[in-house]
Amino acid sequence: MIISGSASQVLAAELAAELDEPLASVEYDRFPDGELLASAPGVAEAETDRAIVVASTVSSDAHLELLQLQDAAREWGAAEVVTVLPYMGYARQDDAFESGHPVSARAVARAISPGADRVLTVNPHEESVCGFFEVPAEPLDAAGRLADPLPADLDDPVFLSPDEGALDIATAARDAYGRGAVDYFEKTRLSGTEVEMTPSDAAVSGRDVVVTDDIIATGSTMSEAVALLRERAAARVFVTCVHPMLAADAYAKLSRAGVEAIYGTDTIERPASEVSVAPVVADALR
Repeated sequence: MIISGSASQVLAAELAAELDEPLASVEYDRFPDGELLASAPGVAEAETDRAIVVASTVSSDAHLELLQLQDAAREWGAAEVVTVLPYMGYARQDDAFESGHPVSARAVARAISPGADRVLTVNPHEESVCGFFEVPAEPLDAAGRLADPLPADLDDPVFLSPDEGALDIATAARDAYGRGAVDYFEKTRLSGTEVEMTPSDAAVSGRDVVVTDDIIATGSTMSEAVALLRERAAARVFVTCVHPMLAADAYAKLSRAGVEAIYGTDTIERPASEVSVAPVVADALR
């Protein structure tokens, strides 16, 4: 049985189809005092040993929904609860910024752990966050899916990562596409909101460029990278990522920078979510 958080309904439906498992009817309510209630009425009558709760924790409400749906699965007697975090909120806060600060990724993982027997999360910013869970937790790599929505006629493409740390995502996308070069920008983080980009040595003049990353949040770093590529006479520039957060005016920033198209997966359901990670998740669940 697949049980969906409100932020992951499209992915949950895709996963149910991939696994040929039923999709639970879930209700999302709010009491007059503002408290949430996420429930799966009628599931108690279903005969199944495994409940798969699919919930991207994109907000505080989404975190609470997940905890409630895990508990609902236990309430109707699921022998195993697998929690799928397509996008794990707070995963980038995997260390204390300064004395007295929490390790938020650890706090979130500890809250989720009691309701799950197993956790799967897609392309966490650092795979080490899986070690914060108190149950077996596994990172899944959906970077290869980023090639699917790209045009088939890319001209001598370069798959470019915004920094060396995300080079594996660019490489996976290139390998899935079947051809092209791989390179990266040098990125220096000056503060929590300010990043300095230094062009790589890749020859991009007249070539199509695909800039890849695990997540696009505000789009500031990515738009700066695109602007630099335009200065170096790149042909078409496409932007693709696993987690299309695209908060605030990210679309506008990237469009002004000269992006041909923006693609993402359905780990975070946005207009840019052109491809599903359901096959990757399904493989881990079979």
